[in-house]
Amino acid sequence: MKLLVFDMDGTLLNAKSEVSSFTAETLNLLRESGIHYTVATGRTLQAALGPIKGHQFALPHILKNGAIIWCPERQDYSHSYLLTQQEVWHVMTAMTLQEITPFVFTLEADGRHSVYHGPLKTKEEGKLAQLLEDERHLPLEPLRAMSDTAHVINLSGMGPADSVQTVIDLIAEEEDLVAYTGQAIQDQNLRWLDIHHSRGSKGDAVATLRDDLGYEEIIVFGDGKNDLSMFAMAEESYAPENADPDLKEQATAVVGHHDEDGVAHFLRERFELKS
Repeated sequence: MKLLVFDMDGTLLNAKSEVSSFTAETLNLLRESGIHYTVATGRTLQAALGPIKGHQFALPHILKNGAIIWCPERQDYSHSYLLTQQEVWHVMTAMTLQEITPFVFTLEADGRHSVYHGPLKTKEEGKLAQLLEDERHLPLEPLRAMSDTAHVINLSGMGPADSVQTVIDLIAEEEDLVAYTGQAIQDQNLRWLDIHHSRGSKGDAVATLRDDLGYEEIIVFGDGKNDLSMFAMAEESYAPENADPDLKEQATAVVGHHDEDGVAHFLRERFELKS
């Protein structure tokens, strides 16, 4: 059996963070052909559910870059890799020293996610906070409100490229942490930064689903460096035209742009799907 795994932003979703009507029809054709699929995304549960609602993503969802796996059937998390209190404070210290505001993502007791953050220093950090609250539907709280026993999934931030790299260097000694970074705002030399448990990668999560559900072949789609781990373990891997150059080099092939239904067009050709 084959399992298709889609990254969401920049891959399955268009520039409006939506599943286009063409892609929606393609997903329906996949289901009719008995081809299974799911998502592997950096989004939290509530941020992921909005765009894919109504498109029958029945299999477990890989969230927060593999740190957690949500099972729709059980309405619960089947796996999670959380950070220790020491790791959290180490990362927050490193980010604060570089004047990058830490955004701390937590898994609350009721299964929902919250985000705690320090004082916002720049207009761009303010926009990030607004995005998380308005588009991603995540409740934001001041960092001082976070419990010392909070279940932390990851920490994120945004800053100048050299500052982001310094944070990555400062936490390099933490063997159970992994850092992802990418371009945020090109003309301002700003990069985003995500730090997770090293075992909570997309590749590890996809391997878990493969083993738990008995799939023999994995085909993955992604556009960023946080997709490299699942590209490395899959039988086939495809990057849209807009993908990170490093990821394109590792891909089986490059498909069309995410805002031109590149993945959907490829799927129709690859699996001979007819509407």
